[in-house]
Amino acid sequence: MNRIPWDKLLTFTPFDLVKLLLTAAVILFVTKIQLVNDRLSALLIALPLTSLMAMLWMHHEKQSPERLANHAEGTFWFVLPTLPMFLIFPWMLRHGWNFWAAIAANCLITIALFWLTVLVLRRFGIDLMPK
Repeated sequence: MNRIPWDKLLTFTPFDLVKLLLTAAVILFVTKIQLVNDRLSALLIALPLTSLMAMLWMHHEKQSPERLANHAEGTFWFVLPTLPMFLIFPWMLRHGWNFWAAIAANCLITIALFWLTVLVLRRFGIDLMPK
């Protein structure tokens, strides 16, 4: 924990407020669309809007191309273990699972798949969780 720059993480700037409001507005917009059309909201949320916004914020903050590249590549690999949730969760709900039980089970499944992905990719020289 000594390597975490807590002073940078806990400092809040006016630009942070702008980032927060714009990012929250995207999520709010998509949830409002869901009230009218659940498929359109699913399409919009499936778009990598938050990743694109994060990369825009990183670029605006003058982060290096290497950090931006690492972010994009890491996002690709971290998305993979989350994908089964989008099939398992609806299956559970349609087969009588309680919402909270299905969410909890999917969180555990996703965590297990996340670590499996980390371990498998290490064998191929891709280290998502450097020591």
